[in-house]
Amino acid sequence: MQPSMKFSARHPLVFGFLLIFLAVILLTGSMYLFASLFFPNERPGWLSRGDKIGVVNVSGVIASSRAITAWIDKLHRDDSVKGVIIRVNSPGGVVGPSQEIFQAVRRLAKDKPTIASMGAVAASGGYYVAAGASEIWANPGTLTASIGVKVKLTDIGEMMQKLGIREQTITSGSLKNAGTMFRPMTPEEKQYFQELANDLHGQFIADIAASRHMDPATIRPLADGRAMTGRQALAAGLVDKMGGFEDAVRGLKKGLGITKETVLLEGPPVKKPLLSRILTSLNIIPENAIPFGPQWVLSYE
Repeated sequence: MQPSMKFSARHPLVFGFLLIFLAVILLTGSMYLFASLFFPNERPGWLSRGDKIGVVNVSGVIASSRAITAWIDKLHRDDSVKGVIIRVNSPGGVVGPSQEIFQAVRRLAKDKPTIASMGAVAASGGYYVAAGASEIWANPGTLTASIGVKVKLTDIGEMMQKLGIREQTITSGSLKNAGTMFRPMTPEEKQYFQELANDLHGQFIADIAASRHMDPATIRPLADGRAMTGRQALAAGLVDKMGGFEDAVRGLKKGLGITKETVLLEGPPVKKPLLSRILTSLNIIPENAIPFGPQWVLSYE
């Protein structure tokens, strides 16, 4: 009688698949454990127990809103997230995305305590975003406010004429080619862009007044584009409290009645290589600086 063959010999394909499956599980578990040592605030839900506080990072020039609003909605739906910090480090940006993030923050603040924490700068579109929160905290030296709209156009017509280059454009209306860089604006075009800027400026003031429970007439004199320090903004009623990020976290926890340690769920997720994130966490390489980037055609800057 022949001895029975081992399972691996009788079913080599199945055995090989099981080995691969086991290796994947071990590798995935090791990666989660390794990542949690360096990024404790990014642990998956099954590794985090108890109440959580969400953190929404709004950094740099606001040119897109999808990743940020998706993260806000995710925190909104998560019942274990008791409150949210909107951490703003932005000089402003494009009008539409700034409004979309503002509306997402307002929806969140209606259901969960939400504090906007201003870093180095939260100006123009950055202030717009912060205004949707339940409270706004700023450092005394934070640069904020700058409530206004900018329409920035370039005229290179004289240079092109010297080069013998002329623009030839056929349009369906007198304003379709308004703002072209190949000639100065006409009085009609200047009035057209001024009306656009005025309407967007009015939207900005109305949203801030509604969210901050202030009279638009009180905000309008401050909405001439001037920047303020955090301390000046506090005196003007545009900011609620002085304090940094950790102060805002403690204030949120106190308001929620949370006395134990909580996990901070930060996002939206930044797609950076794991090695780069580890080196950053160890202060071997610095975080990216806040970009005071390009000027946008119609922007809250």
